[in-house]
Amino acid sequence: MAIWFALAGGLFYFMNGQVNPNSAENIEQSAEVVLKRDLAGHYRAEAYINGVKIPVMVDTGATNVAISQALADKLGLHSFHAVRTQTANGETVSYMTRLNSVKLGGIVAQDVAASISPNLGDEMLLGMSFLGRMDVRLHRGTMTIRATND
Repeated sequence: MAIWFALAGGLFYFMNGQVNPNSAENIEQSAEVVLKRDLAGHYRAEAYINGVKIPVMVDTGATNVAISQALADKLGLHSFHAVRTQTANGETVSYMTRLNSVKLGGIVAQDVAASISPNLGDEMLLGMSFLGRMDVRLHRGTMTIRATND
């Protein structure tokens, strides 16, 4: 029985590393972060939004950091105006807000534009309002994000 538990634990540890290779604990705490693609081909990680650890999908096609209404409520965020947005699922209405901080590894950005998207579900998109402040490079299944001094 102990051998089966050890094998199951080892398999879980291995698969968790394959499914979520960019946990907050595994990301370098420096001004350069290297992310690995997950099994689905996406770059997912754990970031800190206003100090709260949140799973994110890094999305260079998203104009802003996009968060769900549930996450906005959890973080105590309020919107200051509505905007029409185009998503992969069509046109929708989102609500603009600002995030005090977004931290990915050792990279921190302050006062980041974000949109509250009521239909987003549990996924948070780390878009260009954060990434546009960085040097982002894709090469052979890795994404390197480097803080710039600009």
